[in-house]
Amino acid sequence: MRNYSRLFRFARPYYKELVLSGVFMGIVTLLDVFRLSAIVPIIDRVFTNKPITFSHGKLPAFVEGILNQLNAFTPLKVLYLLLIVIPIALVIRAFFEFLQSYMMSDVGQKVVRDVKNLVYDKLQSLSLDYFTQKRSGELISRITNDVKLIENAVSYALTDLVYQSFQVVCFALMTFFINWRLALVSIVVFPMVCVPMIVVGRILRKLSKRSQEKMADINSLLVETFIGVRIVRAFCAETRELDRFKKQNHDYYRITMKSIKRMLILGSATELIGVGVALFIISYSGRQVIEGALSFGAFALFMAALLSLIRPFKKLSQVNSIMQQALAASNRIYEILDISPSIQEKPGAHVLSAFKDRIVFEGVRFKYADQEILKGIDLEIKKGETLAIVGPSGTGKTTLVDLIPRFYDPNAGRILIDGLDICELTLRSLRRQIGIVTQETILFNDTIRNNILYGKPEASLEEIEEAAKQAYAHDFIVSLPSGYDTVIGDRGTKLSGGERQRLAIARALLKNPPILILDEATSQLDVKSERLVQAALDKLIQGRTVFVVAHRLSTVRNATRIAFLDEGRILEEGNHEELLKKDGLYRCLYQIQEVEK
Repeated sequence: MRNYSRLFRFARPYYKELVLSGVFMGIVTLLDVFRLSAIVPIIDRVFTNKPITFSHGKLPAFVEGILNQLNAFTPLKVLYLLLIVIPIALVIRAFFEFLQSYMMSDVGQKVVRDVKNLVYDKLQSLSLDYFTQKRSGELISRITNDVKLIENAVSYALTDLVYQSFQVVCFALMTFFINWRLALVSIVVFPMVCVPMIVVGRILRKLSKRSQEKMADINSLLVETFIGVRIVRAFCAETRELDRFKKQNHDYYRITMKSIKRMLILGSATELIGVGVALFIISYSGRQVIEGALSFGAFALFMAALLSLIRPFKKLSQVNSIMQQALAASNRIYEILDISPSIQEKPGAHVLSAFKDRIVFEGVRFKYADQEILKGIDLEIKKGETLAIVGPSGTGKTTLVDLIPRFYDPNAGRILIDGLDICELTLRSLRRQIGIVTQETILFNDTIRNNILYGKPEASLEEIEEAAKQAYAHDFIVSLPSGYDTVIGDRGTKLSGGERQRLAIARALLKNPPILILDEATSQLDVKSERLVQAALDKLIQGRTVFVVAHRLSTVRNATRIAFLDEGRILEEGNHEELLKKDGLYRCLYQIQEVEK
């Protein structure tokens, strides 16, 4: 029951619309009953000109009054009355059916909108360590495929659950009014319908979970192959990737068909049980019609009401199937919503108004899972200094600078900015002080203008152009057909590597942060592009406190201080000339790189 409660919690803000829609569905059901009840006067009074009679049925007083009046009317008068009343009833029914359908669809779409917003907002609040453990395609599947199943539950399944339940109650009561003994016999079949619904529903929930997981696999495969399309082409791996996709797609097809087969079997079984009961009732009540104890119109109404129960039961079995799928999807969505970010602001966190003095690392340790990456880092960087962090690959250089904006938190030790532990600061005020240019340039499928504005959304056109000029990007931008309004494609694929990197630098320049992190910012560029980007970086670092992560030592000669990191520890520290004189690891690595040139 808790799972159902959590599922419909998404629709709770719209309970007024749901209640009103339920009222409209009740009106539609009553008009369905009236429409079906018209069988009796048509057959008994118009076609056969006989009185309407019921056996073993205790009718409400107002119904008895209506029947007495109809029995008193002439067949022609009854016909004219029905020709007036039935069309009016059908128009009213159509009006309320439209209202409830539109209202439920509106609620369903609002729930989809809200759930997508909730999940995306939650994902934005989660720490980077969560994204290192999850595939992009899987997260996309949670927001698209899983949310769609919840929409089905709210828009369609909930509508059918209420509407078909109303119909079951009304038509069942109708059979009791006509002949309670026959109705009682019919009710015996109800458990026979419920048992397969429950059994199949449990199977469907498991299949639905597998189906959603497989869809996440497909989405992940698509994301990987689209991002890596150049590698796929370069290694002539199109056939291999197609085979991978075909396998995943076929697995999804097989799971889906298993669900469809069970849903169809359940619907057919429900219908067959209902038909079997109808045949039994026909044989039992036929004698009463022949003997005159029950009018043919009343018998026809009883059978119509009984047969009308088949469709609601069949629909309810489908509702159960949709609900089971939605429950599985809801559980997957709550897996995200229930997660607490590993990086959180403490209550009463301080606002860092401006960086004024120094950044200090005190005994900082960090590990991924069981692997210790940083083993007691002690550093002090004064405002305006440039600290280069160098060393072999995989020694924790990027991890060290990722601790400054609190992408991760140390397992031990602390990092201080102007004497304040960064864990005591608000994340927004901390990250506003920091600009980052990374080896992997992240740009968005938007205009050049908006990509640069990402650093400062309120900036003017003059500020954007000035940042682009300082990043040596203005000339190539204005040479493009649409200039600053050029859309650069997914991840900036319409630009060269050097152009993308200069846009990233322009973005950082526009933000104008006092603290700057450069993580292998020129490592993947050709010589010409590297010179332009390095010139842009030289302007970018002026007057700032800079952390430079570099593999090529030639790019950090002018750093105020260089820290050589190996196996999670700082083994050497000093400026370029001082480290060369020490005849240690830095000098050894520098000489190797000079020879390789």
